[in-house]
Amino acid sequence: MPHTFDLLVVGDANPDVVLGPLAGPLAFGQREQLVPTGLITLGGSAAIMACGAARLGLSVAFAGRIGDDDTGAYVRGALQARGVDTRALRADPALPSPLTAVLNREHDRAILTAPGTLPATSGADVPAELLARCRHVHAASYFLMPELAAALPALFARARAHGATTSLDTNDDPAGEWDPAGLAALLPVTDVLLPNAQEARALSGVDDLAEAAAHLAKQGPLVVVKDGADGALVHDGRGALRVPSVPVRPHDTVGAGDSFDAGMVAAMLAGLPLPEAVALAAACGALSTRASGGTAAQPTWAEARAALAAPSDPAVPRGATDPHGGTDPHHPNDPHHHGKSQ
Repeated sequence: MPHTFDLLVVGDANPDVVLGPLAGPLAFGQREQLVPTGLITLGGSAAIMACGAARLGLSVAFAGRIGDDDTGAYVRGALQARGVDTRALRADPALPSPLTAVLNREHDRAILTAPGTLPATSGADVPAELLARCRHVHAASYFLMPELAAALPALFARARAHGATTSLDTNDDPAGEWDPAGLAALLPVTDVLLPNAQEARALSGVDDLAEAAAHLAKQGPLVVVKDGADGALVHDGRGALRVPSVPVRPHDTVGAGDSFDAGMVAAMLAGLPLPEAVALAAACGALSTRASGGTAAQPTWAEARAALAAPSDPAVPRGATDPHGGTDPHHPNDPHHHGKSQ
């Protein structure tokens, strides 16, 4: 069956209520604290990644579950407005849509999520016909959707049988258990694993980041660890590669890792060599921090490429430059780059 979508994203989609930055500790006892900014925006690791990929020029479909409520309608509309196909986003008549509050403080944040439909999201929410029509399948927020997590090894195996590549961003495990048995079944059918540094250590049980990446890579996937201002660490099972970050003046880091994921997948589908693909992913993550929320500042393909080419300003901390427009022969929608990624 011919591929009609570049990317299918499977996972979570919800509004994010983003507040901050908080000047001190969060106070209880009915205290009211004022913060400079607040907004309601599209959230969920999978949803932010899907929007980032669409912004980079990929044709993107989304599969998951929301509530049949006003919150769900907002999520669907926000995805559609950013060019994401939502025909496989199911509206559950019985459960509410998920909702997340993000509290920012300096270089950290607290995340509170009411899961709503997430525990009920399952492999049945991913249409088999859609799975067969995508060049790449990405799953996110593994630990928030246990029913879907149990189905992912079979889903990924079927996607690969149809010629697709696969990627996974587990995100954090609120229970702190990290499901080693489930991941042992999933990682061998995962082409790219995209944890951040903290998650890589927790998933592997190894403190040294390079050793953690090597441990995970031995289970099958290319491991690309997002390491904030230090860029990214890549391990292919044979050796490690360090890729620096892009200079940036961050405004809000919510969703930066998901934008990195979008850049990585777009670059791989475009056929870029691995070091260049990871560098472009790092640029996408950095540029996404220029505005509040996870999707408002996601870059275009031309912006991400320009950020890599721009000279570094030593006054700007590592981790978005002022990008410029332009065209690029490696754009993922260039017909010369529609072959299966390496």
